[in-house]
Amino acid sequence: MKTTKLSVLSTILLMGIGSILYGQENGTSKFAAGLRAGYNRGYGMQANLTLHNATNDLPFELRLGLGYTFLNPGKAMDARRIFINNATNGEPEKKGRSIDYRLDFLFAKSIFGLPNSYLVLGPRGSSFKGNFKYIGGNEDFDITSTQWGVGGGIESHFKMNEKLNLVIALGFDFYLPGTLYGHDTSYSPDNDNVNSRNVNENNDEPFTYKDADKAIYQPRFMPFAMIGLNFGL
Repeated sequence: MKTTKLSVLSTILLMGIGSILYGQENGTSKFAAGLRAGYNRGYGMQANLTLHNATNDLPFELRLGLGYTFLNPGKAMDARRIFINNATNGEPEKKGRSIDYRLDFLFAKSIFGLPNSYLVLGPRGSSFKGNFKYIGGNEDFDITSTQWGVGGGIESHFKMNEKLNLVIALGFDFYLPGTLYGHDTSYSPDNDNVNSRNVNENNDEPFTYKDADKAIYQPRFMPFAMIGLNFGL
């Protein structure tokens, strides 16, 4: 499954790079590099490269992007019970992050009467990691997942000078459930789980994917509100 996902991602990226090179060879490309930051279900940062008007036949502009977001990874005590054991000793500490990769199609639209505005749609990928540590409890483990999704939003570009634009973007991304891996345990959406732990207070019935997904806050709905700059190249 991981190999298939990487193959699909590589194909998407190669298609985007191919389009950029094609536009460059025909003398019609115009590039912009962007940086932005803001809320993305946590503090997030993104970098991107936009190809403007690659060909006259396309009704959209193309953008490749990479983001990094600091996230609340979930419920520390539940993560321990579901992925490790029922011990309760130690002071829990947690941190989480998501690396997202995206291909955007930008359609020029007048939004709220503002010029230089766009409707944005495209596929998404995410690599999530949550770390849970229990000080004094001798436990320190990661929970990871990879996911595919789609996203959309609106954004407006405000010209500051010939090559610099201020960008304001609003929208959300949606990711499909992914298998959660932690320690020697994994929980899958189809409940084909590996080394699932048991619920002591429920006649030692094994935990399910629903339990793990509820405890671990992997990306699902990711609303964003970001501001940044685009630099013409």
